[in-house]
Amino acid sequence: MEEVKYLIIGNSAGGIGAAEAIRQVDDDGAVGIVSAEPYPAYSRVRISEHLACGCPLEDILFRPADFYETNDIHFIPGRKAEGLDAKAHIIRLDDNTEISWQKLLLATGGLPIMPPIKGINKKGVFSFTNLDDAIQIDKYLGDIGEAVVIGGGLIGVSATEALVKRGVRVTVVEMKERILNTILDEETSAMEAAAMKQAGVEIIAGSTVTEINSDKANPEKISSVTLDDERVIPCRLVIVAIGVTPRTELAASGGIEVNRGISVDSSMATSQPDIYACGDVAETYDFVYGENRLNPIWPSAYLGGRVAGFNMAGVPTIYQGSTVMNTMKYFGVDIASAGITVPPDDSYRVFSHRNCDIYRKVVIKDNCVVGMVFAGDIEKSGIIFNLIKERLDVSQFCELLTTDDFGLTCLPEELWRPQLALPAN
Repeated sequence: MEEVKYLIIGNSAGGIGAAEAIRQVDDDGAVGIVSAEPYPAYSRVRISEHLACGCPLEDILFRPADFYETNDIHFIPGRKAEGLDAKAHIIRLDDNTEISWQKLLLATGGLPIMPPIKGINKKGVFSFTNLDDAIQIDKYLGDIGEAVVIGGGLIGVSATEALVKRGVRVTVVEMKERILNTILDEETSAMEAAAMKQAGVEIIAGSTVTEINSDKANPEKISSVTLDDERVIPCRLVIVAIGVTPRTELAASGGIEVNRGISVDSSMATSQPDIYACGDVAETYDFVYGENRLNPIWPSAYLGGRVAGFNMAGVPTIYQGSTVMNTMKYFGVDIASAGITVPPDDSYRVFSHRNCDIYRKVVIKDNCVVGMVFAGDIEKSGIIFNLIKERLDVSQFCELLTTDDFGLTCLPEELWRPQLALPAN
């Protein structure tokens, strides 16, 4: 049986963040990383680049290919962890290999949600969450001219842009009333939808796909999809992009407390001793909502991994929290959003500004900024996000936050002067 001091299940942002933190304070303890994928750590948000223009793996790695060798990490690619004995400190892999560990991190991420649509198992139906998805779609495309993307969230819009760049006519079917509805307000959602339509994308909102149909002449191929209103949309390829669900089955098998995701405390520790969790699979503190929530974004996964890694290596570290923040540029529209973009009731105050293709909005609750959405010009969005993070009282200058000339110097001097101070000699 192989033995390691630190075992990490998952090779994306959280797992790499943990490994780097461990090596920062422990040069000698044996570190192992198990990955279900056969590739070195790559940026999942860039898989659309592979589909769009054949971007090679080397260009989307977020650490050099020799990262594991350089940091003396035993990398185990192409293996899935299938069993966890929390008391015995043993992980069993899908080839029946067993690994004994002293400290364990679960950074298992999420699985694409595949709804019970008739015909969803047909050839030509894909998800779009990892590099293999992009590779398989690329191989399948050929001269396919029409595709349907089910889901108008970030994954669906990303896949749509890649397909459009490949010359494919795309129809997006979104169950809710508008695309990107969980992270944008109506104004910015409409701006993104307009850019997509200008690029030739058809968007059908408020509908669902009920069946994926085969070509009568060739049952192996897709011919169309049927919507819930019985409309038939011709297509030869379908991408299902309605979201992901946390991969909690390994944690549950080891008796770890699980809600929607794995429950962790401020040190990223789970309910079982010596076991930590981070990334898309973990419920971490959200400083906007004031509670633990799923927060499946890359920076939060990496920071959570670092906190877990330090604690695994015996350096007490507290996770300060995060909130959903997204920056994107699809179909030429720059957008940044964070926190609550659509106030749920009239106890919130909203300040917004629209000038042609530029839009800024901040949402305020109890004199603190709790949400924002910027489009067209997102340069100042970082300042607003820091106001959200620091929970600063903005009552004296809230009306300035969305103006054209807003900047650091619009804030009270005690807030910005330290940021501009020169380092001591």
